[in-house]
Amino acid sequence: MIAAPAIRLGTSRDAMLIAQMSRDHIEQGLGWSWTPMRVQAAVRDAATNVAVICGQRSIAGFGIMHYGDDCAHLALLAVHPDERHHGLGASLLAWLEKPASVAGIVRIRLEARADNPAAIGFYRRQGYVEIGRVGGYYRGAVDAVRLEKLLAVNPVLPTR
Repeated sequence: MIAAPAIRLGTSRDAMLIAQMSRDHIEQGLGWSWTPMRVQAAVRDAATNVAVICGQRSIAGFGIMHYGDDCAHLALLAVHPDERHHGLGASLLAWLEKPASVAGIVRIRLEARADNPAAIGFYRRQGYVEIGRVGGYYRGAVDAVRLEKLLAVNPVLPTR
């Protein structure tokens, strides 16, 4: 039996590794906006979950999702290239989607780099659909594809 990967909430101690993964695997060519301080702020934000998944290295991947009243926003999701194609990204995303579903949030939105067809394909396989494009979204240099997933809403039970 294969053990499920360990997913846990990120801590301030994880901020440097998360920020470096963002810089190296998401923000390449754009400058560094998800610095350790910004990741630490997300860790401390009560309306945001920072999740990390362990693998061959200390952190194989991470995700950062902010939860609003009706909509959640996936700010970042990355899996180290050496750890990809083992379901870690899908596990992380499902873990982050669960609180949104439990809280009755209707939709999750995200932006993906338009020049990253692998990421766009990944999100589509997870049930996300393209709802638009934003020119120059990433520092005026790279367009974004905006994607959305509608969550199943529990029907209101009739009163007796």
